[in-house]
Amino acid sequence: MSHRPRILMCPPTHFAVDYVINPWMHGNQGSADPERARRQWQALVDVIATRATVECIEAGPGLPDMPFTANAGLVLGTTFVPSRFRHAERRGEEARFIDWFERRGFRVRTLPDTLAFEGAGDALLDRGQALLWLGHGHRSDAAAAPEIERMLGIETVPLQLVDPRFYHLDTCFCPLSGGGLMYCPDAFDAASRATIEARVPADLRLPMDDADALAFSCNAVDLGDLLVLHRASDGLRRRLGDAGHAVHEVPLDEFLKAGGSAKCLTLRLDEPAMSSLPERPAAHPRLSHR
Repeated sequence: MSHRPRILMCPPTHFAVDYVINPWMHGNQGSADPERARRQWQALVDVIATRATVECIEAGPGLPDMPFTANAGLVLGTTFVPSRFRHAERRGEEARFIDWFERRGFRVRTLPDTLAFEGAGDALLDRGQALLWLGHGHRSDAAAAPEIERMLGIETVPLQLVDPRFYHLDTCFCPLSGGGLMYCPDAFDAASRATIEARVPADLRLPMDDADALAFSCNAVDLGDLLVLHRASDGLRRRLGDAGHAVHEVPLDEFLKAGGSAKCLTLRLDEPAMSSLPERPAAHPRLSHR
């Protein structure tokens, strides 16, 4: 990699499952082990720090989901578009993240108050073309897509999520370095599946079944040729290896109780302006669909 990525993380100082705003939280209220969560989070930091510079924001009391920094907002160049959370339980995070980015010189651009938008949980940059994928249907509004496209000057393609277990796009969709895509087709409606297939060539698509998706395999931190994630089956690891991606597993089951994993716990701070993204390569190691 030509430079070290910069990644924002938040220690799980106040992490807990205190309420239910997604299916993963059902039955897990009060069950989180704070010390175990701290150890798991630190293990994730240690792995990421071998390839990236980790920056941290102070955790806020009464904000148990704040460690999921992917939901802080969307970063593109020096612009930060903060989230507008659908659920009141998370709205206290918004001002803290805005303040952090303002203090570091980012230009903060906000969406209309009427739109729900949950940042890089639902807005994911393709790694092979100048394109932003936007998941909607559970947390973010489809109407956020044209607003973001206008605001940031990047083509924004909405994808409808239909399975409440995959309530954010990053739980079931992972753009890979080199232009590949790891995703769970069953998480999307038919029109969105067709859109994905039209925009990403078949030899770059790596569809997975529900078993890997429910282990949050798509919720991976992409560090070039290294993917950091909670768990992947042997078959998925082989397919990723054939495509040039090594896999490093970090157990994060404490965070799965709240519906999050490796990608949810990170936010890239150095997303390039689209003009600096490479064109999608003409050739790429083929992905096995078996």
